[in-house]
Amino acid sequence: MPEVIAGLEIPETAAVAEATRLVQETTRPVIYHHSRRAFLFGLIQAEKLGVKPDPELLYLASMFHDTGLLTPFSDVKQRFEVDSADHARKFLLDRGFSTDAAEAVWTAIALHTTLGIPERMGPEIAFTQLGIATDVIGLGLDGLEVDQVNEILAVHPRGDFKNEFLRAHVDGLKDRPETTSGTMNSDILEHFIPGFQRPTTVDLILGSPWSS
Repeated sequence: MPEVIAGLEIPETAAVAEATRLVQETTRPVIYHHSRRAFLFGLIQAEKLGVKPDPELLYLASMFHDTGLLTPFSDVKQRFEVDSADHARKFLLDRGFSTDAAEAVWTAIALHTTLGIPERMGPEIAFTQLGIATDVIGLGLDGLEVDQVNEILAVHPRGDFKNEFLRAHVDGLKDRPETTSGTMNSDILEHFIPGFQRPTTVDLILGSPWSS
């Protein structure tokens, strides 16, 4: 029998079961619960708009999207979103998914902190970001059924989510702050790390080696 939370089915596939175990065992509880809520909220938002993303791909993108913050996934000095996306793509390809499916999940994860683009792309990409945004900043929360939201939170509680989520980002990025340039993650480091100042685009242009 498939797992059902708040009337929403968790895809019953071997890849989903393996990804669930992997993320639960290798990340912090705050990331695991956030990732599961993001999938569920993404599915709700898609249903409200009459869109049908592939639930397995949406689940895998949601589960892997923040793994790059932590070892064993953060093994390359690059944007954590790309770390997450690279590992997710390998996971899918190693398990026989098509290149198109693996690339859709890669793109959904790589762009999940980039505003204004995922919503114009395929449903798995768009609703990965929307589900994440619902959980992190409450985007669209006022349009969701309160009872359904409460059922999700009963299974995947938020706890001290805001502070723990921010701390996970600081811990995952403090040793590679330059990779946050041009992303919303630089805001987090500037807020929490004394002396860190993100370079602005104006700084980069005016400080370039060109004479004019």
